[in-house]
Amino acid sequence: MSDKKRMVSGITTTGTMTLGNYIGAMKNFVALQDEFEMYIFVANLHGITKPIEKEILRKNIKSMVALYFACGIEPSKATVFVQSDVLEHTELGWILTCNTTLGELQRMTQFKDKTNNLKLDNGTQFIPTGLLVYPALMAADILLYDAQFVPVGKDQKQHIELARNIAERMNNKYGEMFTIPEEYTPKIGSKIMDLQNPEKKMSKSSNNPKSFIGLLDNINEVKNKIKSAVTDSENVIKFDTEKKPGISNLITIFASLKNINLETAEEIFKNKDYGFLKEKVTEVVVELLEKIQIKYNKLLNSEEIDKWLEDGAQKAQNIARKKLTKVLNLTGLNYKRK
Repeated sequence: MSDKKRMVSGITTTGTMTLGNYIGAMKNFVALQDEFEMYIFVANLHGITKPIEKEILRKNIKSMVALYFACGIEPSKATVFVQSDVLEHTELGWILTCNTTLGELQRMTQFKDKTNNLKLDNGTQFIPTGLLVYPALMAADILLYDAQFVPVGKDQKQHIELARNIAERMNNKYGEMFTIPEEYTPKIGSKIMDLQNPEKKMSKSSNNPKSFIGLLDNINEVKNKIKSAVTDSENVIKFDTEKKPGISNLITIFASLKNINLETAEEIFKNKDYGFLKEKVTEVVVELLEKIQIKYNKLLNSEEIDKWLEDGAQKAQNIARKKLTKVLNLTGLNYKRK
C-alpha cells in the first residue's frame, strides 16, 4: 500500500479546457501526481444534471480523458476512470442523500446560480432534480476513497464543507466510517484573466471567442487572439494588476509557462515594447499547445486509452467496494450482518 496521502479530483464533461484551466489547475495536477496517490474520475453522472445531447456527452467524456493524458497525467502514476463505471458512486450517493437535509442542498450557491436561466425551448422553466441533489453524489465521490485531500477552486469550497458535514454526521450516528477530507490549495496557482477584459477571469463561457484560448484551438487563431489581447497606451512592460491588468495577465501567462517568477519575467521584458511581449507569450503558448494537440490526436481514438480507463475503474472499484460494504454494514442495510 502506498504511504502517500490520497487525493481525489473529478473532471467535468464540458469537452473543453482553456489555457486558464491548464495554468490554474491542470499544470498543478501533473505535478501533484508525484506527491500524492491520485484518483481522477470523469464526472459523467454530474454531466447529466443539465440537459445534454447523448452524442455530445459521449464525445466529451472521451475528449476530456484524452486531454488529461495529453497534458501530462500518467496512467502509471494516477488512477483515471469514468464515474459511471464504478457503480458504488451512485449507491453511496443515494445513502448520503438520505442523510442530507433539504435545507443544506437548497443553500448551495451553485444550485441557485445554475437554475436561474434553465428553460426549455418553449420558455417553460425546467429544473432537474439532479441539480439539487448532486452535491450528495459529489460527497460520495470523495468519501468512497478515504481521500485526505481534494483540490478545489473558490467556487467548490462549499461542496467540500458539505462532504465534511455529512461524513461527521454519519460517523457520529453509525460509528467511524469516513475519513474527513480537507481542501487542498496548490502552492503555485495563477489566475489567468480574459484577454479582452482582463478585469475578469478567463472563461470558455465568454460570448467573445477572442477572450479565451482553448487547448484545442487552431494555432493560427491562438496567435491572433494573443496579438489582439487588450493592453494600454503606455507601452511600458510592468506587472501591476490594478493599473496594467492586460500587461500583467500576459506576464503571468509567460512566467507560468516558463516556470519562472514574475520578477524574473519583468526583467526579461525590461525596456522592451508590447509587440515583443506578445511575440514571446505567443511562442510559449504555441509550443505548449502544439505538444498537447499532437499527443491528444494520437490518444483520442486509441485502444490504449480504453485500456487505461478499464484498469483505472478496476482499481477504483476495489477500494470503493470495501468502503461501501463497511457503510452497508454500519447503517444496517446489509441485513445479513449481525
